[in-house]
Amino acid sequence: MSEFKFCPVCAASLVLRADEEESGKVRLACPDGHWTHWDNPLPVLAALVEIDGKLLTARNAAWAEGRFALITGFMERGETPEEGIAREIKEETDLDAQQVSLIGVYEFIRKNELIIAYHVRATGVIRLSPELLEYRLSDPADMRPWPAGTGHAVADWMRARNLPVQYVEFAGSSTPLAEAPEAATGTPAIAS
Repeated sequence: MSEFKFCPVCAASLVLRADEEESGKVRLACPDGHWTHWDNPLPVLAALVEIDGKLLTARNAAWAEGRFALITGFMERGETPEEGIAREIKEETDLDAQQVSLIGVYEFIRKNELIIAYHVRATGVIRLSPELLEYRLSDPADMRPWPAGTGHAVADWMRARNLPVQYVEFAGSSTPLAEAPEAATGTPAIAS
């Protein structure tokens, strides 16, 4: 359930307790009532970045060859989601976000994350951060989303533009990419 074992207030061992006010939802809690681990989903920002009519995907240095994804990251305290995704795009690609529009909000239950996905029109010259090895610029009609996580955002964006959606599967098997070993790191992947 969690990596937490002790109350951060009094150091007592945490116990599993059913919350009477929330239909019996079981949570880790301090037995003396000092602290409850709510284990709420973490908001993650994702961007389908468009530059000169092409869509940008990038490969993280830790991923296998051929695994590309949207630009993603976490919000910082004091910023809006739109400011956060513009910052992530700048940090990871050196591009400047010009127009940011919401695609949708998607669950990623396996990672306990809530993905807030945007379509971002950007300008500039792509210079990748050290965490990214390479990038691709693809025609929108050539995108092949995976059937989970950020793939739902890509598919919704494509459908809104009357583009055909063809989900990618893990190479060499009928296992969807979302269940592939590379995806086990929690990294949403897109093949383009």
